[in-house]
Amino acid sequence: MTNFFNVYKDQLISTTILIVVLFCIGAITNLLVKKIGTRNHINEARISLICRYVSVSLFLIGALIEGFILGARFEDIAVIFSSVFAILGIALFAVWSILSNVTSGIIMFFNFPYKIGDKIEIHDKDFPIKAIIEDIRAFHLHLKLENGDFVTYPNNLMLQKAVTLVEKDAIENDADDGKDAI
Repeated sequence: MTNFFNVYKDQLISTTILIVVLFCIGAITNLLVKKIGTRNHINEARISLICRYVSVSLFLIGALIEGFILGARFEDIAVIFSSVFAILGIALFAVWSILSNVTSGIIMFFNFPYKIGDKIEIHDKDFPIKAIIEDIRAFHLHLKLENGDFVTYPNNLMLQKAVTLVEKDAIENDADDGKDAI
């Protein structure tokens, strides 16, 4: 057993340093995401979703660096990653709308002028919507229409269509007035 540690001492030290560095980067990044989310009054579920995205990304980066630490050559890793990305490319092409909605969800986390409770109007010539934002998820928004129906609206369409803020915090105003906000 001591022979193992003597032979792989450099790799074990490098791996330990990598884990500590990635842990620190993850902690700082998650702290920044939580700070941005809290400052912008973003739902806690959305904040934790972005933190999970950060953790998975750092894990994948760490696995790549660990391969180099353990002696894998660039050519070996390039073959593995090109094969994996080819398979993922074909799979994601088949489900491009899911990837588009997730990407839009991340963009909306950092730069989205509307919050839960806001009454908005989506200017779509085929299906115009005037509704209150009930929830913002990774793939779609939950909207409450004027007639009381609930609609899920894809995140990617929210970034593609013109949207007007009709009333800020319509849910809170509804509770204050004792009347329907819509």
